[in-house]
Amino acid sequence: MATAPALMDQFGRTISYLRISVTDRCDLRCRYCMAEEMTFLPRSALLSLEEIALIAERFIARGIRKIRLTGGEPLVRRDVGELVRRLGRQLGSGLDELTLTTNGNRLAQHAGDLFAAGVRRVNVSMDSRDPDVFRFVTRHGDVARVLDGIAAAQAAGLRVKINTVALKGLNEDELPSLLAWCMAEGHDLTLIETMPLGQIDEDRTDRFLPLPVVLERLQSTFPLVGDSHSSGGPARYWRVEESDTRLGLISPLTGNFCATCNRVRLTTEGVLYTCLGHDDCVDLKAAVREGGIAALDQALDRALASKPERHDFDIAGAAPAVSRHMSVTGG
Repeated sequence: MATAPALMDQFGRTISYLRISVTDRCDLRCRYCMAEEMTFLPRSALLSLEEIALIAERFIARGIRKIRLTGGEPLVRRDVGELVRRLGRQLGSGLDELTLTTNGNRLAQHAGDLFAAGVRRVNVSMDSRDPDVFRFVTRHGDVARVLDGIAAAQAAGLRVKINTVALKGLNEDELPSLLAWCMAEGHDLTLIETMPLGQIDEDRTDRFLPLPVVLERLQSTFPLVGDSHSSGGPARYWRVEESDTRLGLISPLTGNFCATCNRVRLTTEGVLYTCLGHDDCVDLKAAVREGGIAALDQALDRALASKPERHDFDIAGAAPAVSRHMSVTGG
């Protein structure tokens, strides 16, 4: 495959991390993420497996070192296993890491295949271990099923990181016990501030919990020390002394992390967003279908030339920063 310059934006940031949403569908309906009644894309609008792989391979040729498969829920897509296997063959040939973010509902049945394809760690979105709180947040989810998936992932050899959205009045009192559980199980934990993406059925300001407040509370209980570790994403890390657990904080509202942004996002219908908080985008599906690799390279160059310096998230805004839901862009 022809070579081309590495991806760099107008602010001199090298782009080395691609997140691919393989589907906008999800088998849960988390209140901060989706409305209860959602309209999803028709299957005919989605990139084919072959097109996703071709675009991903071109990104790798241009310097992408890490790919994360997301959704929606990526494991609801029936051909996702074949995509993971194909991308896994790029490991060691330009790609350093292939990972996946999942809600854990279907992880038990896929964990072994993920490991066999070269995946070595997964992020599991779980906002509570309390069955009632979990069911309320997800509208119908069963946390026992997620915990079974986490256990299966660990048994298969996958490192697990728990992603938890900090929600005022819902899980804030549970966060210390969640961190303690992660320490006991050997998992990392990343806490995330809720983001103003897409119209939902509730007011996000009612549930917004600033992570500096959470960190102060956790520091009163746990021996946390700053850690220079980087997973390639936006989290800032602390290490729990005398344990293998890291605590990550993703704080787009109280601690902007855009200065070191190294990532772009490909949607399931082939649209490339260079910023989660902006609507600027480029249609890579059209480029691939109409002009092949040369047109794809030109589209990537246009996208990077317009990548904004930072997002404009504001939890107090009257409307979401962008109209699309997180499930469209990929987490």
